[in-house]
Amino acid sequence: MSSPTTSIPASSPTAWDSGRLKRPVCAAAQEILFDRHLRPSAEPVAAELQLISQVDRAHLVMLVEQGIAAPEAAQRLLEGIERLRKAHFGPLIDLPAPRGRYLAYESYLIDTLGPDVGGILHSGRSRNDLNATVIRLRLREPYDRLLAECDLLGRRLLSDGRRYAAVTMPAYTHHQPAVPITYGHYLVGVAAALVRDMADLWNAGEEIEQNPLGAGAVGGTSLPIDPRRTTRLLGFSEPLANSVHAVASRDVVLRLTSAAAVLGVLLCRVAHDVQHWSSVESGLLHLADDVVGSSSMMPQKRNPFLLEHVQGRATVALGAFTAAVSAMCTSRFTNAIAVGTEAVAHIWSTLEAATDAVVLLRLVLEGAEPDAARMRQSAVEGQTVATHLAERLVSAGMPFRSAHHRVGAIAVEALETGRPLEDVARQRLPQYGPAVWSGLDPDSVAATANYGGGPGPGALEAALPDVGARLTDLRRRAARRRRRWAEAAAELDAAVHDILTNHQKTA
Repeated sequence: MSSPTTSIPASSPTAWDSGRLKRPVCAAAQEILFDRHLRPSAEPVAAELQLISQVDRAHLVMLVEQGIAAPEAAQRLLEGIERLRKAHFGPLIDLPAPRGRYLAYESYLIDTLGPDVGGILHSGRSRNDLNATVIRLRLREPYDRLLAECDLLGRRLLSDGRRYAAVTMPAYTHHQPAVPITYGHYLVGVAAALVRDMADLWNAGEEIEQNPLGAGAVGGTSLPIDPRRTTRLLGFSEPLANSVHAVASRDVVLRLTSAAAVLGVLLCRVAHDVQHWSSVESGLLHLADDVVGSSSMMPQKRNPFLLEHVQGRATVALGAFTAAVSAMCTSRFTNAIAVGTEAVAHIWSTLEAATDAVVLLRLVLEGAEPDAARMRQSAVEGQTVATHLAERLVSAGMPFRSAHHRVGAIAVEALETGRPLEDVARQRLPQYGPAVWSGLDPDSVAATANYGGGPGPGALEAALPDVGARLTDLRRRAARRRRRWAEAAAELDAAVHDILTNHQKTA
């Protein structure tokens, strides 16, 4: 007779179901890590010429208003440009461009509309100031998105900072437990650093708001153009006053990559903390299933791999800054391909990677749950209340260095005997009474640290609105800028429509 066997129920796991994890990686992380490279990229000709043609529209409106271009010719030229835009520049996709895409585009307009029409497009400008303008327009969306994602991360940090304001944990120095703080206090500290880095990003991007159109090749133009009009139509805040500066400088790339590199340092350091705290050995944080991965071989694993992507992508800016500086510093202060093309090429991967790092860190933190009991126990085992005991002795009249020495000896005895620090303090400091040696638990100690920006409720309640107000201010400024960009685009559309409508009436 055969012996009975224990049957294991059959299952049909999905591609992501390891048996250990119950949810797949969240959709936002999947898009960044797995799906983005599989999607068809934008047609490069249309992507480049879309912005160039937007500048052309504003330039032509201004030329007509200034009496530089005949209205009839400008109207026909705008009609040709609008046809190309509606066709996503399809007629130009397969055209050869031996001297660059812009000149192929201009040549097409000349060939189809005649030199008397197509030939007026470049009046009062050069490819140099055009390129400088287009770069600023192209920077708007990825730069604005980076700031917007930083804002979302900041709001998450503040929200969880309030939520976990009473969850006591050790602060660490040199990887060792130091003093008791709270998890909420840590998160608000990260938020404060993030807002500072966002302010640096904002300042680094100020040049995006300055209009170089009209600077020509490097020395301006004798035609009576109106840069303030194109500034308004393209949504800039002001025209650049010096033509050499306008075409020679791409310092905005250096400032943005530098600011993104500093932001990346913060993201990496926080990722290191979360990585350590979520380890089995530490056990301070539990990460959600949808932000960790399984092992293809080891079924018990919960790998916080998103944090490694945070660390990798956050450092892209550092390499980009080095490459951009290296390209720029070999060029004279005038228009240069090494500056306007080669150095600028690094900014796009920088902004995308920095944004990815911000998003991934936010996703991890959203699903992070502190183990309050384990955090508190770590604070107890690490004798994190020792400094507070020394400070109580200072309040009782003992010089700090003497108190430091006495408490150090008490800490050693507590470790050697396996007794709580409070018990040894009560025995060794009986003359000071309960005011010194009682209530030496991490929760009570953290709650009393209301000075120097500590984790006490009073200090935290002061820090939260300060950081929140700074974050709100940056958010509102970004919203105002987006409105200005949108209003400018609408005004330009209306101006083009008026010219085209007048042409149709007089035709």
